[in-house]
Amino acid sequence: MRFALSNNERIEPTKGAKGVCPCCGSELVARCGEIKRHHWAHKKKCDDHWWENETDWHRNWKNEFPHEWQEIIQYDESGEKHIADVKTTSGWTIEFQHSPISKEERDSRDYFYTKLIWVVDGTRRPTDIKQFQDEMNLVRNMRNKTRVLRYEFPEDYRLLREWGSSQSLVFIDFGTDELWLIYNNNCTSAFSRNSFVEMMNSSRSDEVYKLLLDPIQKQIDEIKAEQEKNRREQEKKDRIREQKFIEEDLRIRKKYNMKDD
Repeated sequence: MRFALSNNERIEPTKGAKGVCPCCGSELVARCGEIKRHHWAHKKKCDDHWWENETDWHRNWKNEFPHEWQEIIQYDESGEKHIADVKTTSGWTIEFQHSPISKEERDSRDYFYTKLIWVVDGTRRPTDIKQFQDEMNLVRNMRNKTRVLRYEFPEDYRLLREWGSSQSLVFIDFGTDELWLIYNNNCTSAFSRNSFVEMMNSSRSDEVYKLLLDPIQKQIDEIKAEQEKNRREQEKKDRIREQKFIEEDLRIRKKYNMKDD
């Protein structure tokens, strides 16, 4: 945890500092060693069962956004509360997920945060990177398009199986300059990491669906139209080929005075 409360002010950890958790109110200990990044640690487990230990990957992502947007307490109508990794001024919650998470917990967060974007660490399991790269290379070779890629990933590809059904926007971070957006459970689209950060930090972050999904849907519609055109052309070729076969068969039968059995 980066911020604790002290005299109702958010403070970062320093040696000897004292603070309490802004969510559960329990005492925090300032961990200020020379190896790990300075952070606050609970003396006992936090009441927010969604909270997890922060990695450098978490902190680096959170640092892309203003301090006042980080670790914001969110409430629902029942009074349940959780700590959002980042909450933008336009109402978007951004959760950075490194560790494994159950479908039940993911669905709960999808429901709790009404405007939620997941950024998932795709480097945690090396097999995820390899499977994704193999599949992307295959689709690129077949279609020669890189921005929107429809996929039919193998059943053993855990990353897409785990996140494909999320009701929120999901970006996979493979540690490159591009994030991969899982869209509508049947395609992925590359999106610049820098563009994502810039968009979410700007006043245009309230246009996420328009800026992100409208162009993707347009490309998907173009792909579907192209596939439909190819399908019709192939059916036409098949009909012509079948007609030629029938005509050739009749010609041979007539030439040799062949009759049906």
